[in-house]
Amino acid sequence: MSTGEPAHKLNYDTRWEYSPAPESADHARIDEQYGLFIGGKFVAPKSGEYFNTINPATEKVLSRVAAANADDVNNAVKVARGAYENVWSKMRPAERGKYIFRIARIIQERSREFAIIESLDGGKPIREARDIDVPLAAAHFFYHAGWADKLDYAFPCRSPSPVGVVGQIIPWNFPLLMAAWKIAPALACGNTVVLKPAETTSLTALKLAEVIRDADLPKGVVNIVTGDGSTGSALVQHNDINKIAFTGSTDVGRLIQHSLAGTGKKYTLELGGKAANIIFADAPIDQAVEGIINAIFFNQGHVCCAGSRLLVQESVADQVVTKLKERMQTLIIGDPLDKNTDIGAINSAAQLERINSYLELGQNEGAEMFQCTTKTPDFGFWCPPTLFTQVAQSHSIVREEVFGPVLAIQTFRTVDEAISKANNTQYGLSGGVWTDKGSKIFNVGKNIRAGVIWANTFNKFDPTSPFGGYKESGVGREGGLHGLSAYLNLD
Repeated sequence: MSTGEPAHKLNYDTRWEYSPAPESADHARIDEQYGLFIGGKFVAPKSGEYFNTINPATEKVLSRVAAANADDVNNAVKVARGAYENVWSKMRPAERGKYIFRIARIIQERSREFAIIESLDGGKPIREARDIDVPLAAAHFFYHAGWADKLDYAFPCRSPSPVGVVGQIIPWNFPLLMAAWKIAPALACGNTVVLKPAETTSLTALKLAEVIRDADLPKGVVNIVTGDGSTGSALVQHNDINKIAFTGSTDVGRLIQHSLAGTGKKYTLELGGKAANIIFADAPIDQAVEGIINAIFFNQGHVCCAGSRLLVQESVADQVVTKLKERMQTLIIGDPLDKNTDIGAINSAAQLERINSYLELGQNEGAEMFQCTTKTPDFGFWCPPTLFTQVAQSHSIVREEVFGPVLAIQTFRTVDEAISKANNTQYGLSGGVWTDKGSKIFNVGKNIRAGVIWANTFNKFDPTSPFGGYKESGVGREGGLHGLSAYLNLD
């Protein structure tokens, strides 16, 4: 380029132009209306009420979904209790493992359909749904299928037994993965399940119900009730539930914890986060920049462990910020089904309104905002990737979870200052360290009060590894042996 700019400087008006590469949605079957999945079949809600689920990229209605009330929840729990006492808890563990394995294989066989529906219903790019969400969902079922008949080896000198009927509530950001994350270990440990997916992203959970039915899982072992917060509340407060597993906001987690106090029910809560990504001067800068883009923008910031706080060592801060801005300008925003798309749609109008309120608040509090200039579509819910500089620890965009493609950047001089700033939060879910020094990785990692620390990478998940946080990021762990123990009584 003969622009007179430095060699490393990208001309914001020069971008690669890609021909559209849309994934055909013809392969995915979405029914016009879905009932509740109770007792191995879809049934109408007792109230007769349904709500629309829409495509956030087009605002068009995809389907109508049943709204479960307390009577429906009671029916689902009653069926789950019967399946637990009469079938599932009495079945040989190796046989239970075969059913879970079969579910994993069917998810693999229908992976393309699941990826398309996940993208349509949630607004995430098809690349993320295809390459991350669906393979990881299948992996969780494969992994836990192997544990079903080995629990005595997982917990030697203990007597593991299932807790009973489990109520599970999942969020809208990873609908299929979160369903697998919770259902698979519960089944492997011999429990039965009543699952409530998020109101705005219920479709892949209902497609999973079809898989469960096609796998011939005994009727009532897994039940799926759809609805809003009142449905989840009825599930949490039901007297015949033995454990609650919840992933969602810290505010709702507090309410659940308060509601369960004194009941004797077990619970795990995976809540909010404000992860700090720390870049030291000796880090591979280009690799770190790409890691930051992946951590906060490719998923629209719709991850509780997204690296939404960036701490950069002062001597390389200008370089990192410049490279980040240049890379942001190359990101493609648009149709989530297009395989070229980097940034998809925000999940809902309500979530977009929340994000925009934080953008306004950040500027009002004195931070400097930069947004990429890529044009967004005329319809749907969109937010361009955004970063804030000149921020202080007191700023709301540093302290509070935005849950959108918004990055707050601070600087530090010493290792101790980086650790202090990383820990200066009410959350403790995850964090990242970027450096060329292994000793620094271990020193910083062991001193950051967070459940997961990534080194020279971010947002890497595996079903064998426990996941969970400290402080207001939750209680308990999911995944690995720690996740299994949460679904067992260990005598």
